[in-house]
Amino acid sequence: MLGIGLKVAMVVIMVVQLLAIGYAIHLIRRTKYSVIWILCIIGFTISFGQHLYMICSNGSVDIRHFLILDVVISLCIVIAVLFANRLVNHIERLMYQRSLMNRRILSAVLRAEERSRSQFAKELHDGMGPLLSSAKMSLSAISAESLSAEQQEILQNSRFVINEAIRSVREISSNMSPQVLMDFGLAQGVQNFISRISVLQTVDIEFNTNLDKERFNNDIEVVTYRVICELINNSLKHSGCTTITISLILDSGILLLDYADNGRGFNPDNVLSNGMGLSNITSRIDSLNGHISITSSENGGMRAVANINTEPNENEVKSGRRHRKIN
Repeated sequence: MLGIGLKVAMVVIMVVQLLAIGYAIHLIRRTKYSVIWILCIIGFTISFGQHLYMICSNGSVDIRHFLILDVVISLCIVIAVLFANRLVNHIERLMYQRSLMNRRILSAVLRAEERSRSQFAKELHDGMGPLLSSAKMSLSAISAESLSAEQQEILQNSRFVINEAIRSVREISSNMSPQVLMDFGLAQGVQNFISRISVLQTVDIEFNTNLDKERFNNDIEVVTYRVICELINNSLKHSGCTTITISLILDSGILLLDYADNGRGFNPDNVLSNGMGLSNITSRIDSLNGHISITSSENGGMRAVANINTEPNENEVKSGRRHRKIN
């Protein structure tokens, strides 16, 4: 005999099972592996029938029949779990492929941007540079002795303007496509940029590296160089710092970038979404399948630490093999 309390509990369980059956039917059309929900429906339906039979028979049941039904329910659950595991693997594979595709798209965009920079720098250097040099030579051929004082002043100002224009063209060309980076590698490229910045700024920039003549994939060198330049420019423009320290260390195939300044600091969450180029820096590091963490506090300066694998293609192959094994 079943007590009133037990019957009420069974009724509550049956109502929950009916709701579960209805939701499982709704999920059949929404996922690729609908067999999971079909098995759940079968299991819940059998269990619902068991409870209904127990209530109607008032507890007078043959335990052997219930054991058989429990075995069927257990099989349905086990098979559903196996298919759920396949569903999880399928989702992981889709997420990995999406992440890989995003990195490839971002890398392609960055490479296209770098090609445009290089082309523009070449045209600026090879086109505008010779014209300005010719103008300078023409002015140099003018004898200042035969000119009046006013004309001599005009000539001197013209020479000064042309010299400044030549210097600006060289500086812009170097910033757009640093030749030192292409010829001598990452360490020399960064050192050259810091040397040029130090001439114009009073900020003390300390650069430490164990790199000598090591060369990396072109994407790694260019992106790392751009990231360091962006960090320095952000510090000079926004932080009000007096000291910048940069460490670039190669350790077991991992390129470690540690950047810090002693400026006024900021809220990283707000800055990453609103400006200062930090979101662009994060995207560039992500394109190399690297990782960067940026920390800061008000009046506490900022610090950026990035880890970049110098052999990302090999890692992607290994990741692809691992996912194929899972599936």
